[in-house]
Amino acid sequence: MTRLVPHPLLSLVLMLVWLLLTRLSPGNLVLGLAVGLLAGWSFARLEPEGKRLRSLRPLIRLMAIVSQDILRSNLAVARLILRGGQHGRRHSAFVEIPLRLTDPAPLALLAMVITATPGTAWIAYDKDSGILLLHVFDMVEGSDWSRLIRDRYEALLLEAFA
Repeated sequence: MTRLVPHPLLSLVLMLVWLLLTRLSPGNLVLGLAVGLLAGWSFARLEPEGKRLRSLRPLIRLMAIVSQDILRSNLAVARLILRGGQHGRRHSAFVEIPLRLTDPAPLALLAMVITATPGTAWIAYDKDSGILLLHVFDMVEGSDWSRLIRDRYEALLLEAFA
């Protein structure tokens, strides 16, 4: 059954949206069903093979940590902008961080966490070397950022998906 309809909920929702956008008729019902099934099959072909979620508890802890970090970073970045940086100077920089993550799903989550945190931006990731290039709005110490990303975020993602 999953081979015929790999994503039944997606197909159903798309069919219902199609019917909401058009008049209800047998032809539109068949066309909506076709659109839903084609989208489900396409999504199944695009879906990456990867590790499955092993534990939800580390992701809940990660969500709590990230929420605190985002709040703290918002305040710190606002303070830096208003005061012009620590001691009147602000120093932006790039940091290379070696990552242990290789699976696309946890890497995508890490990218969202880093980019959602004010003052940091995920610039590039080299799949071959496992190096993340991170931009930091106010650089104090590069090794602190490596330790923060590895120990605070990546460790929880490895625990959740390993």
